[in-house]
Amino acid sequence: MNNVIIGQSGGPTAAINASVAGAYVRAKELGAQKVFGMLHGIEGLVNGNIIDLDIYLSDPTNVELLKRTPASVLGTCRYKLSDASKDDTDYKKIFDVLEKNNIDKLFYVGGNDSMDTIMQLSDYAKDHGKPQCFIGIPKTIDNDLPVTDHCPGFGSAAKYIATSVKELIRDNQAADTRNPATVIVEIMGRNAGWLAASAALSKADDCTGPDAIYLPEKPFDMDAFMKHMKELSDKKKPILIAISEGIKLADGTYVCELGGDVATDAFGHKQMSAACKVLADKLSSELGLRTRTVELSTLQRAASHMASLTDVREAYQCGFEAVNAANAGETGKMIIMKRMMYQLGGNENNWSSECPYMCSYGTYDIHSIANYEKMVPDEWITSDGCGLTEQFEKYARPLIFGEVTPIMAGGLPRHLVIKEAL
Repeated sequence: MNNVIIGQSGGPTAAINASVAGAYVRAKELGAQKVFGMLHGIEGLVNGNIIDLDIYLSDPTNVELLKRTPASVLGTCRYKLSDASKDDTDYKKIFDVLEKNNIDKLFYVGGNDSMDTIMQLSDYAKDHGKPQCFIGIPKTIDNDLPVTDHCPGFGSAAKYIATSVKELIRDNQAADTRNPATVIVEIMGRNAGWLAASAALSKADDCTGPDAIYLPEKPFDMDAFMKHMKELSDKKKPILIAISEGIKLADGTYVCELGGDVATDAFGHKQMSAACKVLADKLSSELGLRTRTVELSTLQRAASHMASLTDVREAYQCGFEAVNAANAGETGKMIIMKRMMYQLGGNENNWSSECPYMCSYGTYDIHSIANYEKMVPDEWITSDGCGLTEQFEKYARPLIFGEVTPIMAGGLPRHLVIKEAL
């Protein structure tokens, strides 16, 4: 194996660095002389900003520390490569860096937009007779990459969200019932509601769970919402609802847009924010309810102290398997996870994935993944459109199992810092 390079892109997660750790360890096991890291993703690579990861990861203790460090240790970006048929300037710069440093395998950890980058690079290499291999490593708290059963990063975010919602419910229920508060918790998710759905996992014998959960998969009916909230408030109970930031009306208007214009990023995505404020203002002005809003925001992707052990282990293994795939000559692929199914009672028509939970790993053509989104299935959303079924819980709960013990220093979790990425 020649030299390899790893990059990270898009929104960070509590588990994204575990994939870098897995790729680094496996590449060194297979004889890579150097394992480079891109500083701030593909944008850094275009500008030749790379680092030898041996400086930080040759010490196994730092590999363990890396697995417990949130955010993108190498730095991230939201840089969109141009259409190579119209302008291949970036591509020429990238392949120049790869060739000068004898790099023949590139790994990119990210979500939908990052997989688009892998697709474009692998296609360019094929069209121009370049020998380099390009493998995508899935990462997104949004859990919206298709084909793979789930995405590294989602389990830890779901664990944090369910925990936070449970704690907020406990706090809200302690309030004076003569003047109960209506709490609206806004959770990330532009078009796919997996994260907001995970609020349902807070329900247990010691927690009622949210009174309602609204996802972008279903058109948001403002009249039905107001009627439901009036019914709940008439019971004089503290109310807590969870919403995806991307809930939208039947005409496609995002609820957050009712509060004013929203910005867009380099990929044309609208920047979601403050849908909870729009709803809170409406409840206050029309129903006279006392409201509070909570935006979990970046906390849900940065909370390594609440990381799922299952998630971190799978993120590490995805990085590990990406190197195996590239070493076998695969390119233009993404690592996927497949949930193991078990035959029950010898009945060939009766299969379950519940016990024990296990996943196997494979690869899949990036062209069937890039720029596609996986939504929460309709059958996992309750008929009234404001809750999740038991099927969702059976799918999501195994992903939040286990805890990752932080390495503590000075009473706080210690993180690995790559100074060049700051």
